[in-house]
This record gives sequence, structure tokens and C-alpha cells, in this order.
Amino acid sequence: MATTVTAPPVPESPPDSPVLIDAATLSRPNRTWVPLPRWLRRLAGPALVVAVWQLLGATGNINPRVLATPAQVAQAAWDLAKDGELESNLLASLQRVGTGLLIGVGLGVLLAVLAGLFRLGEELIDSTMQVVRALPVLGLLPLVIIWFGVGEEPKIALVAFAAACPVYINTYAGIRGVEYRLVEAGRVVGLNRLGLIRHVILPGAVPGFLVGLRFALTSAWLVIIVAEQLNATSGIGYLMNQAQAWYRTDIIVLGLLIYGVLGLLADSLVRLLERRLLVWRRGFNGA
Repeated sequence: MATTVTAPPVPESPPDSPVLIDAATLSRPNRTWVPLPRWLRRLAGPALVVAVWQLLGATGNINPRVLATPAQVAQAAWDLAKDGELESNLLASLQRVGTGLLIGVGLGVLLAVLAGLFRLGEELIDSTMQVVRALPVLGLLPLVIIWFGVGEEPKIALVAFAAACPVYINTYAGIRGVEYRLVEAGRVVGLNRLGLIRHVILPGAVPGFLVGLRFALTSAWLVIIVAEQLNATSGIGYLMNQAQAWYRTDIIVLGLLIYGVLGLLADSLVRLLERRLLVWRRGFNGA
């Protein structure tokens, strides 16, 4: 007579056991039911806000002297662009922010490298920068005007100050956050101190630097808004200040939108740099 062999029952997982997530599912591409490009889907939210805003203004629920409609803002942009006034003021703002960022980011990186690589630099620089970063940037405006006058220098100095602090903080943290195992591995393969700095420490600090750069760009545009409304004869902030005297909310909203678009473009540029420079690092992109 044949003997029937029965497989032992598979024990069931206790109800309190944690659910394990397969790592492969985290890297699986996201699926959507909307057959549209991702960048177009991301515009759906702002487009809805603009549509509701225009509807409320067209039906009289919002006073145009309090808040202009999107159509009025677009008309103001066309009139200013046709006269060349928008282009000249935009170029003035871009020049100030660009010069201030160049100075501030360069200074922040230099100080972070000195403080991060050398113990003496840390003792002399880091404590000072921790005090400086706690100072309100716009609170320095009267002192900066006394130092540099009322020309272009105080505006550039404020942007540079606002950009230097976040770049220093994040780059310094990135240098000191490099894993010691990587440094030991570099020594094993024969790298000297200069080689470790060039091939291990500085590349490991790039993510921190890029985070600081994003904060620096945001701070620069926030500072220039106020700086251009004081003793300025050009710039988007100056244009908004002039519009305030005539209750031109369409020009004021236009200036705010320009600042927002410029900030978004700057952030997109940094994201592009992240994808180019950090191809070796893969992160979670959302479930």
C-alpha cells in the first residue's frame, strides 16, 4: 500500500509581526491614471488657483483696487514689456542678485572649507559664523547704508550676506559628515591628504553644498525685494514701490510673480545640478 506524505503546514505570521517592504517596490516607477506629462500635471494646481482667482475678480467678489485679476496682471505685464520698462528693471534685479550670489556663495564655500578641513579654522571661523547667521539680514540695512552709501553696494552686500550663511552652514556640515570609513578606504588605496580632500571629502560634501545653495537662492530673492524698495531707482522692487503709491495692485502682483518665477527657475537649476553631480546617489522618489 502506497504511503501518502503530507507536507507540514506553513506557520502563519503572527498578527503583530511587521510587514516587510520589498526594496524593489520602492524603486518601481510611479504609475498614474492621467496620461499627461508629469510637468503638465504639476501645473494643474496653480492653474486651478488662477482660474478661481479670475472668476472671483470677474464676478466682483474681489475689489480690483485690493487685488487685481490675472487678466489685469497680464495686461500690466504687456504694457510694461512694450515700453521696455519691465526688461530694464528685471535686468537690474538679476545683476544685483547675480553679483551678490557670486560673492556670498564663494565666501561661504571658502570659509566652510577652511573650518571643515582644519581644526584651527574651525576654532576661529565656526563660532563666529554661528553668531553671524543668527543676525537678521534686513536688520543690517541701516548699518550697511552707513558703510556703503545708497548706491548698488548695500543691495549687493545684503544679498551676499544672505547667501553666505546657508552655504557655509550646509557645506561645513557636509564636509564634517563624510563617513570616516570612506576616508580610511582612501588611505588604504594610497591617497595622501590632498588626494583625500580632492577625491573623498569634497565630493562627499557636494550634497550639503547644493542644499545650502538652494537656501541661498531663496534668501537672495527675499532680501532683494526689500533692498530694492529703499533708495533704489531701478529693479522689480523699485517698480513695486512706485506702483504702491498709485494703488496699482496689478503691477505689485506682477512683481511678486516675477520673483516667484525667478526663484522657481533658480531652484530648477540647482535640481538639474543635483541630477548631474549626484548620479551615484539614489533616493526614494515617492510611493
